[in-house]
Amino acid sequence: MNRTKKAICDAFWLLLEENSYNKITVQSIVDYCQVNRKTFYYHFQDIPTLTEYSIQGWEDQVIQNNCRLGSPINCIIPAAQEFTKRKAAFQHLYRSSHREGFIHHLNKLSLHIVETYIDNATKGLDVSSEDRSVCVRYYKCTFVGIVLDWLDAGANYDLCDFCEKICISFESAGKRALLKQAQN
Repeated sequence: MNRTKKAICDAFWLLLEENSYNKITVQSIVDYCQVNRKTFYYHFQDIPTLTEYSIQGWEDQVIQNNCRLGSPINCIIPAAQEFTKRKAAFQHLYRSSHREGFIHHLNKLSLHIVETYIDNATKGLDVSSEDRSVCVRYYKCTFVGIVLDWLDAGANYDLCDFCEKICISFESAGKRALLKQAQN
């Protein structure tokens, strides 16, 4: 990504931390970046296009930097930490007209995290693709539900601590479920 495009994305995230999504304008972004409107439109068609690009970039970065194999906690806690770092921005996106786009990327990120873990955990086990799919969908929906609950609650509880407790509580249950499916 070139420097100007990155500056526009960075400005978007900073403004989103301070303002609701609907109050962010092209003018506020270009003023923050000290570029002109033509420069913005050279890189992005509009604010929703910038939003989609920025969320996709964030999602890619979270996956690249934080999805380490081993146990679910090694992937989920770093993802929860990334949500916490941009808590206000995600609250603004969640309460905005771009909510569906945000939830789409949350689902995509969660699916990647869970698939990475399940693929690693089922190596050498004879688990059918249907059983694997059920397990992936269950854990993806659990993580998405936790993040959405956190946002619904105004992000007023410690997401990382909650995710850690959930991972620890269900870690052995998940292993037992995979082993049981492999035996059937």
